[in-house]
Amino acid sequence: MGLVHNYSGLMAARWFLGLAEAGLFPGVNYYLSCWYKRREFGVRAAIFFSAAALAGSFGGLLAAAIANMDGVGGKPGWAWIFILEGLATVLIGAVSFWMVHDFPDEATFLNEVDRQRVIRRLKEDKQSSAEHEMFKMDYAWASLKDWKTYTGMIVYMGCDGALYAFSLFIPSIISGLGYKSTRAQLLSVPPYAVAAVLTIVVGFSADRTKQRGLHNIAVSIFGIIGYAMLLGSGNPHVQYGAVFLAACGIYPAIANTIVWTANNVEGVYKRGITLGFVIGWGNINGVVSSNIYRGQDKPRYLPGHGVVFVYVTLFLFGGSILQYLLLRMENRKRMNGERNHWIEGKSEAEIEKLGDKRPDFIYTL
Repeated sequence: MGLVHNYSGLMAARWFLGLAEAGLFPGVNYYLSCWYKRREFGVRAAIFFSAAALAGSFGGLLAAAIANMDGVGGKPGWAWIFILEGLATVLIGAVSFWMVHDFPDEATFLNEVDRQRVIRRLKEDKQSSAEHEMFKMDYAWASLKDWKTYTGMIVYMGCDGALYAFSLFIPSIISGLGYKSTRAQLLSVPPYAVAAVLTIVVGFSADRTKQRGLHNIAVSIFGIIGYAMLLGSGNPHVQYGAVFLAACGIYPAIANTIVWTANNVEGVYKRGITLGFVIGWGNINGVVSSNIYRGQDKPRYLPGHGVVFVYVTLFLFGGSILQYLLLRMENRKRMNGERNHWIEGKSEAEIEKLGDKRPDFIYTL
């Protein structure tokens, strides 16, 4: 994108960039879910996502510094932002080709004893990534017929739609405080930093308690209060405080919802497909977010805040309660033996292939 000469070239390059990066977030989370036990996955996904949050917070400062290269090599400053940041991405991507292994049974950086230990841990957790599955379309149909796919999509759209909207109004609020340029960039860092720390805390706590749904419900209340403050007050200082609450209601829920979804879908390919549906649907809501904060609504952005308030309240908060209750009901049925008829007459290998449909597979609440 730093080498284009017209708008058409920029849009074409941006399209290919989106095509290349679309699978990164779901892919990394899916990859981590194939290596760690369900109670170990949350904090690792939280660290990964909080790194993205911190990168976003300091990205503006980095871009401001690189923009000072305006005129170097006959290129404008914005072009150097794309060139230098793009080069770093390409170099890391090239190195990762030799560092990333699909599944534990193929990891050449582990010796045979270590590979067996990793596989044994996954089997104890009833994970199919301990066995090398072959892709079948049946896994895609199984995901489409699973109600958890759709409740996961509802919950994730509640936090992801809000996430896309979040960064759109922060500059306006900081501008209302009377700060510009570098000082304004610095003031945008604290909300992201606090959200990043809380994301890791939630990931750690949810791993220990195995109560991901309750953590989603709890942090969503922060988001509801934050957006209620944004809707109710025009005072820039109150709004800046509300930004912290909004960030704390959105960012931890992103990582926690992904882990919650992955924890409750068993079968390597079914899990990957389900994560694709959930995250893909959430990303589509970015289209909504980019169109609700209109220029004519400055500086309060009441329509935009109102839409996001509904997203957080109805989809994130309400969807988390719905999924939590449904999973709890299903766990009760399994523990009472009401699903044991699913495995009658099946061999041990056939039961293993049932994945999360196994009666002894207890969902993470």
